[in-house]
Order: sequence, then structure tokens, then C-alpha cells
Amino acid sequence: MNNHKYNLLLADDDEDDCAFFKEALDDLLIPFSLVTVNDGVQLMEFLENKPSENLPDILFLDLNMPRKNGIECLTEIKQIQELKDLPVIIFSTSLDMNIVDKMYEKGAIYYIRKPGDFSKLKKVIGNALAITAENNFKQPTKEHFILQP
Repeated sequence: MNNHKYNLLLADDDEDDCAFFKEALDDLLIPFSLVTVNDGVQLMEFLENKPSENLPDILFLDLNMPRKNGIECLTEIKQIQELKDLPVIIFSTSLDMNIVDKMYEKGAIYYIRKPGDFSKLKKVIGNALAITAENNFKQPTKEHFILQP
């Protein structure tokens, strides 16, 4: 893995999932900074108040959040000129293929189903960071959209 310092944003209302995510990043031994927000309203306020040069490298976005869900957030992000190029990786417990297709069409760059196993979580986050950087933070073809641990 390269030595790029990743500035990451995680939008997830589950405190345990946030803690496991950070722990997985710590175990990967890559340089990173992580900010977490707990709902879609907080996410949008955070992004809209950031100068574009200080936006995160990647947003990991949960779909099922209170006040504003991930689908609504992704739709808004892609409609805001300063945010539309922000790489968004969907990070959800669900793997409903209709939702997966919708997220692809709305411009997410990858879709990860949250694994229950810590070693798989660590692996899929590491893979997501590596492959996202390799692909220049761009959306892959649809058959490579879902990342597996």
C-alpha cells in the first residue's frame, strides 16, 4: 500500500460500526485521519461548511441513517457543484441489488456490504483504499462496483 495519507469521512449512526471501522484502519498501519458523523443532516452540514480544498479524500456512507438517509445524501452530494466529484463508497449492511444498482447510477464509486467479521472488515477497507487510489478515485465498471472482503 502507498504512503498517501487518507483523509476519510465516515457517515454512520452505529457507534459500534464506527469504532470497528477506526480499529480496522488503525490495524492497517496506513496514515489516515478519520472524521465521523452520525446522521445525514450532520453529514451534509459538515460537507457544505468545508472549503473544497479541505474535503475528504473518500466518504464512506451508510444508507440507513436517521434524519436523512444515505440515498438522500448521495443524491444531494452529486447535485452540488463543489461536492459532485467527492468519491463516495457505500458502506451498508444491506445488499439489495435494486439499491446497489441505484447507488451505482447515482454515482457512488464502490459498494461494500459491512462484514460482521473484523478481519474481513479490515481487508475490505484496505482493498477499498488501495483500489480507489489505483483507479484515480473514479467509478469502475458495474461488474467491479461491489467490493468483497
